[in-house]
Amino acid sequence: MLSVESFRILDKEIWIGVIFDEKIDAISFSLDGEEFLRERIHSAKVMLERRRVLVELTPKKSEYPKLIYEILRGKIENSEALKHLSFRGVTPFERKVYETLTLKVKRGQTITYGGLARLVKTSPRAIGNAMRRNPYPIIVPCHRIVLKSDLGNYTPKREYKEFLLKLEGVL
Repeated sequence: MLSVESFRILDKEIWIGVIFDEKIDAISFSLDGEEFLRERIHSAKVMLERRRVLVELTPKKSEYPKLIYEILRGKIENSEALKHLSFRGVTPFERKVYETLTLKVKRGQTITYGGLARLVKTSPRAIGNAMRRNPYPIIVPCHRIVLKSDLGNYTPKREYKEFLLKLEGVL
């Protein structure tokens, strides 16, 4: 199923789309309108299907977009939302990385790729690869991972990372 809603935050409209069955399979969001959100949802669907997760995009109202919005507003801790994630199609290593990041790096904090790698006992490159495949942005706060010298990149746009970090008081 697919649940889509738009909200206003920091004088911007944010579109949030959540692909779900019993739990959340993927999250997409857009600061550039509904059409761009639909492109991001399609990309999430393709990624899930590559991982053998069957996806049905039948529209169905749910509380999931509101949950994401409340996390953005700081009203719900990211760690509280972990129970809503299906982790279908996610490798055991990715799940360990996502859970560690979500539990250890709180709102208003950042960590380097190397710092998270030390926590998980892996390499910074492995962390970067896991983040690039993160189907749960915002709940699993990959925007909080930065380079030693720079913010680093972010899918779909670096401006989105800057927006999320500004929203959390980092920038």
